[in-house]
Amino acid sequence: MKFCSRCVLPETFPGIYFDEKGVCNYCNNTPVPDEAKKLEYLKKFESLVEQVRGKHEYDVVMAYSGGKDSTYTMYMLTQKYGLRLLALTFDNGFISRQARENIIRMTDVMGATSILFRPSFTLLKSVFRYSAVHDIYSPKTLDRASAICTTCIGLVKSQVLKMALKMHIPLSAYGWSPGQAPISSAIMQTNPRLQRLTLSSVRDPLIGGFRENNLARYFLSDDDLAIEKERWPVNIHPLAFTDYDEDAIVRSIESLGWVKPKDTDPNSTNCLLNALANYLHRKRFGFHPYAWEIAGIVRSDSMSRHDGIEKTTQDEDMAMVRFAAEKLGIDV
Repeated sequence: MKFCSRCVLPETFPGIYFDEKGVCNYCNNTPVPDEAKKLEYLKKFESLVEQVRGKHEYDVVMAYSGGKDSTYTMYMLTQKYGLRLLALTFDNGFISRQARENIIRMTDVMGATSILFRPSFTLLKSVFRYSAVHDIYSPKTLDRASAICTTCIGLVKSQVLKMALKMHIPLSAYGWSPGQAPISSAIMQTNPRLQRLTLSSVRDPLIGGFRENNLARYFLSDDDLAIEKERWPVNIHPLAFTDYDEDAIVRSIESLGWVKPKDTDPNSTNCLLNALANYLHRKRFGFHPYAWEIAGIVRSDSMSRHDGIEKTTQDEDMAMVRFAAEKLGIDV
């Protein structure tokens, strides 16, 4: 298979083509933030922190998975910037046992308040199975994540925003890597109009097809969207404008007591469902659902192209795939 000579995107990635040097159109058309741009956003972030710190019960609510990136982000927010943090963990029924221990240990170390939000697994099982076997999301959405992950992250984002709105928390944080979201969205004021657009791509297709009465309450409602704009938090994902080095991040949080799980796939440090999600996506579309994210990390020189290709071409551990498939009732 042919890969971009600069990043890791394969010839099977939707809409891709290569120039005479073998560089893909996504590399040629995607600007990589330089140090000046990162410094600009860092200053904007630090100014924002000074404006909100200490004015509410919590300064920031964070989507906390217990994985390496969200743990390091929590470390930055609490230890470097002294923010009072509410860590919201969405329990999708597939959190690694080690990740659970990391969540408890790291929130204690960081002085954060931890909330574990767990809907009925009976419902989640049906939702994830439905997402895996039906065409409910646009092809563009699935360029960047598997259908199962798109559903899960949609639920996570809604719960974070619901908590921020309910408790008047001014910041909502995520541990996105530089490849998951562009620096242009690293500091972004949320508002009802933008959320309606987001919900139209995830919530509406899912609820419209699944037709489960209990599911809608886990997403933002019309009442939530009617809350005045002044109450809406600013979304932040600081890893976009800081130096990103996976090995350095792991070493840093391991020194604090974080332990890397041994039962997750190479692209996750918290979730036992990821291997199945990746397997189903690759089987159907012919490319790894993490290819877009890892391509962005490689372009930023935060990962070698060799390591990136290895991450996106390594076969899933079929024991992990079958474990998750059996829990969801999916044949693989």
